[in-house]
Amino acid sequence: MEEGHNETKEFAGGNTSPRQHHEQTKNVLGGKLTSCCSDPVTGFLRDGYCNTNLADHGTHVVCAIITDEFLRFTKSRGNDLGTPLPEYQFPGLKTGDRWCLCVLRWKEAYEAGMAPLLDFKATHEKALEYISRDILEKFRID
Repeated sequence: MEEGHNETKEFAGGNTSPRQHHEQTKNVLGGKLTSCCSDPVTGFLRDGYCNTNLADHGTHVVCAIITDEFLRFTKSRGNDLGTPLPEYQFPGLKTGDRWCLCVLRWKEAYEAGMAPLLDFKATHEKALEYISRDILEKFRID
């Protein structure tokens, strides 16, 4: 195991077990958080879920369905999500991929009219601390 990494991480809400976290974490609908995507594997913890913990300074809690428009937008802001980075095991995203985005990047895209659609069942309830449910509802696909 790499230095600085361990099997047990502290998650939002104080849970320390990844399995317990998936079972107890809520989505924006108040139900159990479901997986956003496993191909490519997404999430700050690269577990397929839009989980967060104290080390996740970007708060990767929004499960978005990626569009070319959003990829161009985020690249213009200095975050090129379309280019593969094999050294980080990042395949690069394409239209139709699902990905856990930083909540404030999604909000910035929303304000610019470029926000992608959202999978509510896979979007962590923490997103509601940053963006109103009324706004999120406009982008709901499930």
